[in-house]
Amino acid sequence: MTEVVEDIVIVGAGIAGLTTSLGLHRLGIRSLVLESSESLRVSGSAILLWTNAWKALDAVGIADSLRQQHQLIDRIAVASTIPGEAPSEKSLKTKGKHGDHEVRCVKRKLLFEALETELPSGTIRYSSKVVSIEESGCFKLVHLADGTILKTKVLIGCDGVNSVVAKWLGFKKPVFSGRSGMRGCADYKGSHGFEPKFLAFFGKGIRCGFRPCDDQTVYWFLTWTPSSQGN
Repeated sequence: MTEVVEDIVIVGAGIAGLTTSLGLHRLGIRSLVLESSESLRVSGSAILLWTNAWKALDAVGIADSLRQQHQLIDRIAVASTIPGEAPSEKSLKTKGKHGDHEVRCVKRKLLFEALETELPSGTIRYSSKVVSIEESGCFKLVHLADGTILKTKVLIGCDGVNSVVAKWLGFKKPVFSGRSGMRGCADYKGSHGFEPKFLAFFGKGIRCGFRPCDDQTVYWFLTWTPSSQGN
């Protein structure tokens, strides 16, 4: 059994974990990120990032590279599937409460790779599943599946819905929202020809839509929330 001392341990190499680690790195503070997978989890489709997210990415120094790869979305159009309800459209070119709007649909793979590239080598420890946590004075003892024990002053949980850290802290179990969803990306051989617009459709428990990521990729989604009548 090996015991390793670390000042800061972050559990989970998702968007939250990697961004937290990169933010600390920019301040000259080292951290260790634990990831249960064997490699970076770049699966998934895309994520819509709004103005506040871009300010955060600017702060950690990866926003400009992502801007160059993703279109700026300048409008949101919403339509109802229920007859008689008029569609609406809103421009995103106007200033918001905190300045200009910036909305882009970013491919998850590119976001993860941008975060990983900026982190020092060895920051992410893969194949490191946390099985239990205990306290030892002012330290936290993080037990891994391979028998390693990490002794740390600061423990940050970014390990998702079934968080081991949240369970150790006594947080309530996650609650099912009652909503099911599907999402993905459509890749075109040439330009897809869609405008830089977020299109969304609502009605009878259904919410769906699509928006371009770049000239050749469109992100789409569909969610369904069944009514209490079972419709």
